[in-house]
Amino acid sequence: MINKNTNNEIIRWGILGCGSVTEKKSGPAYQKTEGFEVVAVMRRDSDKAADYATRHGISKYYTDADALINDPEIDAIYIATPPDTHKYYGLKVAEAGKICCIEKPLAPSYQDCMAIYEAFYEKDLPLFVAYYRRSLPRFKQIEAWLDDNKIGEVRHISWHLSKPATPQDLEKTYNWRTDVTIATAGYFDDLASHGLDLFVHLLGDVKEAKGISLNQQGLYSSKDAVTACWQHESGITGTGSWNFGCSTREDAVEIFGSKGKITFSVFNEEPVVLSNEQGRTTLFIENPENIQLCHVEQIREQLLGNSIHPSNGCSATHTAWIMDKIVENI
Repeated sequence: MINKNTNNEIIRWGILGCGSVTEKKSGPAYQKTEGFEVVAVMRRDSDKAADYATRHGISKYYTDADALINDPEIDAIYIATPPDTHKYYGLKVAEAGKICCIEKPLAPSYQDCMAIYEAFYEKDLPLFVAYYRRSLPRFKQIEAWLDDNKIGEVRHISWHLSKPATPQDLEKTYNWRTDVTIATAGYFDDLASHGLDLFVHLLGDVKEAKGISLNQQGLYSSKDAVTACWQHESGITGTGSWNFGCSTREDAVEIFGSKGKITFSVFNEEPVVLSNEQGRTTLFIENPENIQLCHVEQIREQLLGNSIHPSNGCSATHTAWIMDKIVENI
């Protein structure tokens, strides 16, 4: 889906929800991308919205989402609100006929993701989702190794992610990320979605997934421990474990092949490692200062008609299906 009116023009963006994720990870990426301009932001707190706009050199701010979405001087909307509002705002953006990028996960459930995806598909509007790891150079290197058959035929992928409970968790202070009405499986929804989406990008769609999920600590309403297994359509198998009450933080992925193995971390800025018959190759590939920069630049490339963005409404909806299968929501 290419926007026919944007090929030779500045694309003017509005950011809906200018919270912490937009301060460094994403907001500046839209400002740094050639051909993009952030012209307005929205936050319900007027003082915080004004402060954000001033600090980032943005000309306008709103406290009303509808005003931002329907501003005739805005061509595209980046939705950076909590996931439980993504469907509500996403459908409004689709109705307004504008380009959209939505933070991950696309929505808290597969059903809501389908509703968002279909709304944009029916109007032939570009919908992007901020699974930005698909665009990062360090993961593109892994993709290149796989494409070059550096580990032979891929057989299996495994991921273990764990971290201790945070002070906020232990004090039982409210956090939307661990509110079961917003995120059924808490940090799993927020963090595991990144890795599972990346694995689909690297290894292809998943045909079946199942899991066990529970609340071990009783610190909040959502689940805090998940284990899963899945099968990609190619026959590659996968296993994962995510626990958010362990003594240490660990983040380790292994892709096993018939002739070698690739090891990496989803979140930690650590080397990617290739081990095969030729020996061991260790590469440290630094992330950009604004980690969504490559993702945002690829949005521009699609809108110019130069390429197709790797993370869209369809791919993000598939990731939501996998997540819901694992926690038995479907």
